[in-house]
Amino acid sequence: MQSADVTATFCATLVDEWCQAGVRCAVIAPGSRSTPMALALVANPLLNVQVFHDERSAAFTALGVAKFTGMPTLLLCTSGTATANFHPAVMEASHAEVPLIVLTADRPPELQGVGAPQTTDQQRLYGSSVRLFLDAGVPNDEQRDDWRRIAQRVFVAATFERPGPVQLNLPFREPLVGLTGTLPPRTDRDAGRSRLRTAWNAPRMLRGTATTPVGTEMLSKLSTRLSGKRGVIVAGARGGTPSKIAALARQLGWPVLADPLGGCRTESDTAVRHADGWLRDHTLAQRFAPDVVLRFGALPASKVVNTWLRDCGAEIVAVSASPFLIDPDRRVSLHVVSDPDALCDDVCGIVRAADSEWTQLWRAAEARARTALSTLLEDGSSLNEPRIARIVAEGIPRDGNLVVSSSMPIRDLEWYAGSTGHLRVFANRGVNGIDGVVSTAVGIAIGSRAPTTLLIGDVAFLHDVNGLLGVASRGVDLRIVVVDNRGGGIFSFLPQRSSLPEQQFETLFGTPHDVDLDGLAAAHRVPCRVVESATELRAALVTQGPHVVLARTDRMANVTEHERLNQAIIDAVATV
Repeated sequence: MQSADVTATFCATLVDEWCQAGVRCAVIAPGSRSTPMALALVANPLLNVQVFHDERSAAFTALGVAKFTGMPTLLLCTSGTATANFHPAVMEASHAEVPLIVLTADRPPELQGVGAPQTTDQQRLYGSSVRLFLDAGVPNDEQRDDWRRIAQRVFVAATFERPGPVQLNLPFREPLVGLTGTLPPRTDRDAGRSRLRTAWNAPRMLRGTATTPVGTEMLSKLSTRLSGKRGVIVAGARGGTPSKIAALARQLGWPVLADPLGGCRTESDTAVRHADGWLRDHTLAQRFAPDVVLRFGALPASKVVNTWLRDCGAEIVAVSASPFLIDPDRRVSLHVVSDPDALCDDVCGIVRAADSEWTQLWRAAEARARTALSTLLEDGSSLNEPRIARIVAEGIPRDGNLVVSSSMPIRDLEWYAGSTGHLRVFANRGVNGIDGVVSTAVGIAIGSRAPTTLLIGDVAFLHDVNGLLGVASRGVDLRIVVVDNRGGGIFSFLPQRSSLPEQQFETLFGTPHDVDLDGLAAAHRVPCRVVESATELRAALVTQGPHVVLARTDRMANVTEHERLNQAIIDAVATV
């Protein structure tokens, strides 16, 4: 075979193996050196292939698809600086445990270190952010028996135990366009089957219905720590099925501090949505201090809640399917690595409830907080940022998606929104960046093909406006609500606001911009609508198809409104 034909066959083999494993989406950033793999991707009928001009946008879109589907997205770029633009999304995927297969095309060895154009050292480019780095070498027909094992190894590393990104470096020689020959036989058709085949299937079982049993000794430890104690459950992202956690909460007589990303933020009287408000008060924080905390998944966004968990003196038990322990305050005394749903079932049968007074205390507090917020946020037509978050969450159709940007939008949703049990909530909370959020929402919409709404601030929107490139032609139903307060609103809540001179604060933190956001949307041929009231916002959310909704607010008035709402919650709960 000619070298170009060998390369084409090699790429087609990798793609065929990944598709057999269940991969269904590929995102390509255009380039020359990546041609052989790009042609193999578009040639496979099982793949939904999306092309993005901007590598950073491409990477965050791939992240969004994988975040929704739970399966790796194939992400391809050419050599050189293109590969570096993947790095922010690779970091987020690593910390958020999202599987990605990052395909970085490269120059062959003879062009390395001699000043060849568009050539740099791509070996272990993403450092510790990837679960595996593998350089495939220049495709060689004599090694064709190893090609499928390369694909399997990459897939397993991206999905097994602790999912995350993998970098497969692909040096290609010119010519780059060849004819695909006969592929090596699939391992699942071999009489003996590959040793890797079992591992290849294992990730899907772990993510699905299989359970990781908890031993008798561990169950005994849990029973001792949980039975009859005054405790709380904290349900975060990747924490397990909401109904399983709710059943355990009822059995224990404990409240569930329900982070929106965990799916437990329902109308149930066990679901606590507004604890952030009353835990700001020192007296109330002490009154509600538990003996033990059972935490499922990642931490909530609320700094108030996390500080209370750190300082309340309770023993903290963390449960996760991943062996990686999230414990920035080093307060976890027991980490149970298990399937969360299986653990809920097992623990339900061996624990007894806390005293009824504890249960009623939390239920009464949450009921009064809900009433206070309903009175203040649902009566009135003017727009403020807490009201925007509340309206957006309630306006999404059942089983729709809500993507929330970091900084203020995720906090406003957590603090002030009502139930989000009717929808799926996503956010990039691995490293909490505001870059790539528009593209992540595009990826969620592509992966789900369901109505998707993005709630984002103006600065984060400007960070990733390239996510709008070609969005009108991607067949997605994406509504983008931009909270436009002309700058970085979250900094107005920090000590810098009161300790620095006004001009210095605005220059370094407020960072006001003078961008015509509706004109920017129009430049991408995306319809845009400015809303000035709650009624107009609700109407805009009903419109289908890609469009932008601009809701303008005032940064300083926003701080005052937050203080008013939080004080109302404190006053309401203080009477319990």
